[in-house]
Amino acid sequence: EDIRAAVKAMFTDPHHLRVEDPGRVEGHVVFTYLDAFDPDQKALAELKAHYQSGGLGDGKIKARLEAILQELIAPIRARRTQLSQDRAYILEVIKEGTERARERTEATKRDVVNALGLFQF
Repeated sequence: EDIRAAVKAMFTDPHHLRVEDPGRVEGHVVFTYLDAFDPDQKALAELKAHYQSGGLGDGKIKARLEAILQELIAPIRARRTQLSQDRAYILEVIKEGTERARERTEATKRDVVNALGLFQF
């Protein structure tokens, strides 16, 4: 739902008011994301040409982007779901992360105290 809402809210060409209107690809956020994530660049070039000549609505390109992003993060979601089932693993990761953060914080604190010439009691 978050991806769908984010893509739906993306800014598009303000002059592309009707599907029949020619659209601008330059500065179009959805096309910028498609440039970065669409694995089929040839089909994307055709989509851009269609959009620029008119006859293609923003809803269609947003749907394409959403589908690509959903597919891209599907393995991440699956791994997250798998890991979330192992409570002991999650607690161990949190414990180790907390310990590493504590060590770094103490080292930084020592560096600051030494750099400022302060004494700890």
